[in-house]
Amino acid sequence: MNKVSMKNMSKYIIAITLLLLGSIKIKAQQTQERPNILWIVSEDNSPLLGCYGDKFATTPNIDKLATQGVLYENAFCAAPVCAPSRSTLITGMLASSLGTENMRSEYPVPGFVKFFPRYLREAGYYTSNNAKKDYNTIDQPEAWDESSGKATYKNRKPGQPFFAVFNLQVSHESNIHKPLPSLKHDPEKVTIPPYHPRTAEMKHDWAQYYDKLQTMDEQVGQLLQELEEAGLADNTIVFYYSDNGGVLGRSKRFIYESGLNVPLIIRVPEKYSALAPGKPGSRIDRLVSFKDFGPTVLSLVNVKVPAYMQGKPFLGKQQAAPEEYAFGFRGRMDERIDLVRSIRDKKYRYVRNYMPHKIYGQYISYLWQAPSMVSWQKAYQAGQLNQDQSRFWEPKPTEELYDVTTDPHNINNLAGKPEYKQVLEKMRTDNRNYLLQTKDAGFIPEAMLYEIAKTGSIYEYARTEKYPLANILETAEMATTRDASVLNKLTERLNHQNPVVRYWAVTGCIILGPKAAAAKAKLNALLQDPEPAVRIAAAEAISGLGDETKALPVLSQALASNNLHARVQALNILENMGAKARPALPAIRQFASLAKNDKNSILDKRFDYDIRAAQALISKLEATAQK
Repeated sequence: MNKVSMKNMSKYIIAITLLLLGSIKIKAQQTQERPNILWIVSEDNSPLLGCYGDKFATTPNIDKLATQGVLYENAFCAAPVCAPSRSTLITGMLASSLGTENMRSEYPVPGFVKFFPRYLREAGYYTSNNAKKDYNTIDQPEAWDESSGKATYKNRKPGQPFFAVFNLQVSHESNIHKPLPSLKHDPEKVTIPPYHPRTAEMKHDWAQYYDKLQTMDEQVGQLLQELEEAGLADNTIVFYYSDNGGVLGRSKRFIYESGLNVPLIIRVPEKYSALAPGKPGSRIDRLVSFKDFGPTVLSLVNVKVPAYMQGKPFLGKQQAAPEEYAFGFRGRMDERIDLVRSIRDKKYRYVRNYMPHKIYGQYISYLWQAPSMVSWQKAYQAGQLNQDQSRFWEPKPTEELYDVTTDPHNINNLAGKPEYKQVLEKMRTDNRNYLLQTKDAGFIPEAMLYEIAKTGSIYEYARTEKYPLANILETAEMATTRDASVLNKLTERLNHQNPVVRYWAVTGCIILGPKAAAAKAKLNALLQDPEPAVRIAAAEAISGLGDETKALPVLSQALASNNLHARVQALNILENMGAKARPALPAIRQFASLAKNDKNSILDKRFDYDIRAAQALISKLEATAQK
């Protein structure tokens, strides 16, 4: 080969090398150009922050973040408690649709449902979670590169984009269980919602809560400072929000603004300003919900949102049109059973109570560790409360309607006012249609869910002929009317071939109480029903008709069941029976003793809600016996 050829070959090799290096550099730049996403998630706090107008709060770091980003005025968690809300967050699916709405359960989801960070990881993102999961279903650890108390985006490869979550637990409700002797916020100056009495304990708990919010704000500031010092602030979209409202009684766990409305601030760096929903310091009134958060992150980083997800992106190239409503749900909360659904537009909140005979303030052992709860209940029992403060301790109305713009504390129920009839009827219909559209699985009694989940997902079960939701909803709505004129229809459905329909027909008789006497013969027959949830409910109905002698054996027998939630259901009924449940005390003690000695093979080692309910009931019955 001559010198000219050699020279040309060398030029050719150099050119190819430069092209390859350039290509690699472009790809590296493209990788780096994808935005990082940082989630800062606080626990158990409503928008009690300075940037949301709370002048008593000490939250300078979050307030500053709000001036740099966009503040959402209408952001809502899916359920007013962590686990079902986090289930919704991580899947982009409503927990009420997946069958994961009841607090701390591990019912499986369909195989096609992936925790959304997995899609980011597959797209080249480093995913880290520090450290809480609590997804209320079987874990999918492959969603994360790391998930631990030490997890951080700092462990990623050079130039690798990240999705990082930091959970701040200092504002969690457990942090008010023990009163602190010295507080930064003055209990005498703290603002208290009108449904709370100003007991000494209530004032102290509220002030201590504001102290914890201040500490949480300091932690937010530290995380933002670390991002700045790492030189990543200009490449990172920051979300700050809370996992549910809270934290004092009638907020966390309850279907009101105080339980469902959460703070949300999103800061988008200037280089990604095209992705921002507004200018820095602006406020957005668009309704956004937890089911939308995962799809929104995927949209921001240009990863295709899976078609099965129910959430809709509210940012990014795949942004969807705003929805009319934010949907909320309440199922079993720890050891207490309830069922509530709610929809919220920009002006009104509609609430449908499917178990209106149960009071709001059912005893929950964990919630009652707060001194404020004990003082509130004592004040009610002493007759020291006004109507707004007393309502928590009384049976619920079937429907509730609140104008949130004039009544942010949701204390003035408009459901019975003629001038709001049109609004009520529309939202009632829209709520029903939404339940049908999403195949809401929450109407299946949990003793049934517990068994269904052993062989498959509840989501898939709810989409078979075994779950005729339209018929079930019709029955549940009749059941909750408190109208004796529907008794004949309910009685007919006591013989329905579907156990969920039978369950709701029985529930209607429970709610009617003595007015359901004409159905007693059929209710007696259901004490032998093959479905445990139905025969336990029938025992409650029979007890309500004054025949505890037939009801108590069924309830006592349920305590020996291998079904955790059959036991929880029976214990809830025995709790509501009060002193009339005393003949069952030996059976309750036997169960509690076996549980305490850990010799009972029927126990589900993952959950202790039956044990909590049994211990509370024993204490109550022993106290009444002494009187």
